[in-house]
Parts: sequence; C-alpha cells; structure tokens
Amino acid sequence: MIHIILVDDHALVREGVSRLLEAQPDMRVIKSFGESAAAIHCAAEEKPDVAIVDIAMPQANGIDITRLLRRASPDMQVLVLSMHSNPEYVHQALLAGALGYVAKESAGQVLVDAVRSVHLGQRYLSSEIDPEALHRYLRSTEKRDPVALLSAREHEVLRHTVEGRTIAETAQRLGISPKSVETYRSRLMTKLAIDGLPALVKFAIRHGITGME
Repeated sequence: MIHIILVDDHALVREGVSRLLEAQPDMRVIKSFGESAAAIHCAAEEKPDVAIVDIAMPQANGIDITRLLRRASPDMQVLVLSMHSNPEYVHQALLAGALGYVAKESAGQVLVDAVRSVHLGQRYLSSEIDPEALHRYLRSTEKRDPVALLSAREHEVLRHTVEGRTIAETAQRLGISPKSVETYRSRLMTKLAIDGLPALVKFAIRHGITGME
C-alpha cells in the first residue's frame, strides 16, 4: 500500500485528488493539508511514502516545501502537481528534491502512474513537459562547475556509483536505504542532464570525482 499526503491550498483540488487516489487498490491518502507546517510535521512523524505538492502555495512556495519535506522524511518521495510546466519550474522542483512533476492539466491516470513511478524511485515527468526544453535549460544554467549542482549526499552516491559499488554496497557505506540510493542516483543524473551509467562514469572521471586510476 502506498501511503500519500497531499499539500495544496485549494480544498476542491485536494478532494478531487483524494478521491482519484483512494479509488486505486494500492493507494491510501492518509492526510491532506492546505498549508505547509502541518504537512512537514506529518512527514516527519508518520513517514508517508509519497507527498503530492502544489508548487503555488500562498505562504511558502512548493519548491521550499519540497525541500523541507525531503529534509523531514528523506525516504519519502515528492511529486509536484502544478499548473506551471515551463523548464525553470521543473528544474527548480527537481533540484529541491522532487522525483516527479505532473501538470495539473494532465488526465487523472497520469497522476496515478506518476505516484506509482516515484514510489518505486523512478523519475516521472508528464507529457506536457518538454524533455528537450528541460535539457536545454539545464545546459544553459550550468555555470563553471556542474558538480556544484549536486548536494553532498548526491556527490557521495555519484562517487560510490562510478567506483563500481552496487546500490546495496553504497547504501551500507552511507547508512541509508537502497531505495534512497536509487533516488539520489536518479536525481543527480537529472541535475547533470546525463542519461546512462557510462556517460556518468565519463563525467566523474573528467571532473575528478572518482579515485579510480
């Protein structure tokens, strides 16, 4: 069972999304919130599997909320649900720790598929998001050292990955779950606009990240 929390300031949106997800045999919406503080507290205390977050919140924007939710519950995945689908918003959400991004104009089944994907640690972008536009945006925002885009934990996962350690070995060395390692790996590859392990290894060697001779 996938346990989900919703964070959206519109009650009708929360109600509609809740009904959609509760109709799925493998999903349960444990709580929904119209503001961020209670949602962050819930994430820390109840450790849900997935948080669905609106990017346009009145008191704190969804980017900041995503970052705080990830800090409160590192193993929880965040899926952004937004009326904005331009590359800048998507990029900022991914940098903040979201693993998925779905435009609100998408069909209901898209959201269901997205929840299942991020729960498995797989990145999900709805079809309204142009991957080529996102790729160009990522490239255009690289300044001096693209490694600076990575968090300390992502940097560690990158180093262990390119030095040939398995997900299980990396998880054991870092003291985190294998699922978290998979998430960090997916996120860092998104940030670096790299697709595939061979390209990741080349990047790491080029930037002096790996200690391999």
